[in-house]
Amino acid sequence: MMLATARFFLVDPPGRAQQPYGQFVPKLDHGDTTILAIQHWLQATGAKDHGVPMLAGRAGMEERTFLRRFKKATGLRPTEYAQQIRIAKAREALELTRRPIEQIAWQVGYGDPSAFRKLFQRVTGLAPAEYRRRFGVAA
Repeated sequence: MMLATARFFLVDPPGRAQQPYGQFVPKLDHGDTTILAIQHWLQATGAKDHGVPMLAGRAGMEERTFLRRFKKATGLRPTEYAQQIRIAKAREALELTRRPIEQIAWQVGYGDPSAFRKLFQRVTGLAPAEYRRRFGVAA
């Protein structure tokens, strides 16, 4: 409850960034049913093992057409969208579990914990360990 309230009010002592409180909210009201189906599929699979050729094939489109329509509908490239889904899942795991960061990285689809840490910090503004210290509720 505390975490949800803090995020809702974007509360943090002065001088700190608000970036860690942001949440990924996918754009689903764009009206492109084909892209919406891909978005739902990415969410259901945790955006693991995706590739533009595979996603374009799943959508029944050429790659360039798929990339253009996906970006227009969601505002993100497919790889950026998948990263946001994975980071959201990692945030949840860091908040609610005590599993090692390496295990969480692997669980959300990153084989290289170092790359995961860099991406996590770029998206949230905090290293995974610091994020857990600030927002973790697991005993």
